Order: sequence, then C-alpha cells, then structure tokens
Amino acid sequence: MDLIDFNVKTRTTQGDGPAKALRREGCAPAVVYGRKTEPVMLSINSHAMEQLLKTASIGQTLLNLQIEGGSGAPKPAIIKEMQRNVLTGEILHVDFYEVDMNRKITVQIPIVTTGKCKGVEMGGMLQIIRREVDVLCYPNQIPDELAVDITDIDVGESVHVEDLPLAEGLEIPHEANFTLLTVLAAKAEEEEVEEEEGEELAEGEVAPDAEAEAEAE
Repeated sequence: MDLIDFNVKTRTTQGDGPAKALRREGCAPAVVYGRKTEPVMLSINSHAMEQLLKTASIGQTLLNLQIEGGSGAPKPAIIKEMQRNVLTGEILHVDFYEVDMNRKITVQIPIVTTGKCKGVEMGGMLQIIRREVDVLCYPNQIPDELAVDITDIDVGESVHVEDLPLAEGLEIPHEANFTLLTVLAAKAEEEEVEEEEGEELAEGEVAPDAEAEAEAE
C-alpha cells in the first residue's frame, strides 16, 4: 500500500473556543501520536479530509502527514478515530496514529463475499455474522478487503476465521476460530421467526388469530 500525502498544520491553541474558530474557517483540530512519539497538536482542512475519505477508509489508509510548521520528516500515520457532529456530520476532531513501518499493527479489514452460494440457490439464506475482522500486518501490507468465495457453501455450512485466505505476512491476532458467515435452512429461519413472534406476546396476551376464533364461536 502506497502512502498518501496529506497536508496538516501545527496548532498551539486548544479548548472549545479555538476549536470552534478553526471550524468556522473550514478546518478542524487534530492530533498525531504514536508508540514512541509525543503527541503533536494539528489542524486539518475539513474539505480535504472529506475528499480523501471518498476513496480511503478510516483505520486502513496509510497517510504521509506533511506537517507545515513542524520539524523533522513527514509522519506515516493512519486515521485512528474521527469525531463528527451527529446532526450535521461536520468533522469535529481527528486522531492520527503514527506507525512504525517496520512494526506490525492491528487494523480492521472488511470481509466481502464472492461467487453464487450453492446453499442460497437451494433455498437457504446467507447470514453474515462478522463484516470486519482484525488483521495484524505491516503498515505497507494493509489490504483493502478480505474476499471469501462462498460458491461451494451449502445449507448448514459455515465459514470460520481460519478459512480466510491470508496473503503472506498477514495474521489474525485471535486464537478463537469464530464464525464469519453461515447458510441457514429456510425451515429453520421460519421456525426462528415464529419463536420470536411468540416470545413478543406479553404474559396473558391473546394472539389476534385466537381472538378472532373466540369471537366466531
């Protein structure tokens, strides 16, 4: 994975007042920190960040932070966290995590399915249990996604984390072989729905069909 240059500026002010002033100017406060580096307060151009996020993913994209007003070389980093206004979607704050290119990091990678599932074609239903999985890798090895071929998955069968096709250098940092997806039988699905509907009836409550039958009598 190539590093994407992203320009940021250092800032010396902090607090709600200066943060609001930054946002009025089309910017947002940010910080970059790392395992062996002191945090550096930054400001980012909000429009530039939104443009970046149209083709990049939080936690997966490797950035090369070009720090205006800073000292030293650019910092390789990923977006660790982003806070937004829940009503307007405006970027409120961004945390960058400086990475060591020679040290593995844990990132969340989305899982995508490929192929036409045999079990679904036979009337089953594909149930996705995990849409992302943690992967341990070097920063320049971060994959965009992990593809799972579901062509031969039959009704009642599942795909587990140990079934994931991992490129060389990628690891799953968990010992548990948890389930990623499964194909449910249609009959089992109907029974499950009926059970859930029955559980929703409060104690002493009569189902609508039962009431209609009683009135008819």
